[in-house]
Amino acid sequence: MTPAALSDRTWEEVRDLDRARTVLVLPVGAIEAHGPHLPLGTDVVIAEAMARAACAQLAVEGPRAWLLPALPYTPAPFGAAFAGTLSMRAETLTELVLDLAREVARHGFAALAIANAHLDPAHLGALAEAVSRARAEGLPPIVFPDLTRRPWAERLGEEFRSGACHAGRFEGSVVMAARPDLVREEIARALEPNPASLSRAIRAGRTTFAEAGGERAYFGAPAEATAEEGRATIDTLGAILAGAIRDALAPEAAA
Repeated sequence: MTPAALSDRTWEEVRDLDRARTVLVLPVGAIEAHGPHLPLGTDVVIAEAMARAACAQLAVEGPRAWLLPALPYTPAPFGAAFAGTLSMRAETLTELVLDLAREVARHGFAALAIANAHLDPAHLGALAEAVSRARAEGLPPIVFPDLTRRPWAERLGEEFRSGACHAGRFEGSVVMAARPDLVREEIARALEPNPASLSRAIRAGRTTFAEAGGERAYFGAPAEATAEEGRATIDTLGAILAGAIRDALAPEAAA
């Protein structure tokens, strides 16, 4: 099922929509190095797959969800030294998401949900700041399940939980499922596993992929990626976002 996209609609179709029962879903990724085998837009591919899966699941049980065009520009300082990475200031992302939340409120939509696949600490902090400021302004909720936190991280497999999951088996599998034409599979199969944990490196104060042990901008086991695992991961990511949306809009959450 192809989810409804706001940008494909006319203004009169949006005018006549029951917007108070409709959530807008924003995929958010980065243009950032993902090893020698995955594209710079890997996070965007994953975020869009997550958003589509969530919209499909919500179409069955509600509420209605419409897809927004993906946002690919965000803080990416960990990968900034690699050719092609485009890193923005954290404040830029916070203000953009907050302005979008204000537009969601102005048009009477129920919530803005973020399908996020980029885990750079600066990026996550910028999104958390937007969520906090939107709440303080009394805007409709920004639904943002941070995949690095419980309970969501526990649902995403051993490699993800290890922290060695940038351009490895976890992300490579999703791209193989969603956009196999973008995977340099011969290169991926030849890459040795890199078990260095990004999450531990971050806690130790490292600030770049190279400092964390990822001289080629990948962590984990790229050669183990499969499209089958990717499809299962996409379903799980969609379920995480759909569940977070339902929780945010539950009557007890609004009380």
